[in-house]
Amino acid sequence: MAPAGSEHGATIINLTVPLGQHVKSRRLGVVFGAETGFIISHDPDSVRAPDIAFVSQSRIPSSGIPKKFFPGAPDLAVEVVSPGDTFEEVHEKVADWLAAGTRIVWVVNPKHRTVTVYKPGPQVQVLAEKDQLTGEDVVPGFACGVGELFV
Repeated sequence: MAPAGSEHGATIINLTVPLGQHVKSRRLGVVFGAETGFIISHDPDSVRAPDIAFVSQSRIPSSGIPKKFFPGAPDLAVEVVSPGDTFEEVHEKVADWLAAGTRIVWVVNPKHRTVTVYKPGPQVQVLAEKDQLTGEDVVPGFACGVGELFV
């Protein structure tokens, strides 16, 4: 895969920093950066790497964070849409995350300046710049303005 563009990277950081600070200060779990692999199925093994991920403290192994791929899906997966991504590719990632047990998926779209929130079930929520993105019961107490995510 080719490296992501500048806007993509800045958008990831604009969400990673407040999410990471919130999670760390409240000891809710661990926020993982891009390129972190999660094993989402076996036989054959399937590994996905979201742009940002969160795993709750209760799911971190007692031995600590694994040195290799994380076993299982994150509680939260964030995908930031790149200019070259197709709707089908993004939809496939969302479907894979939800099928693997991810509780919530945020698809951040810099071009449209929106965040689409996916959870198990048919309902999808599209948040615009003026809206608040919240962690709901997955990342309790987290909130930030959608407009703050974009450069």
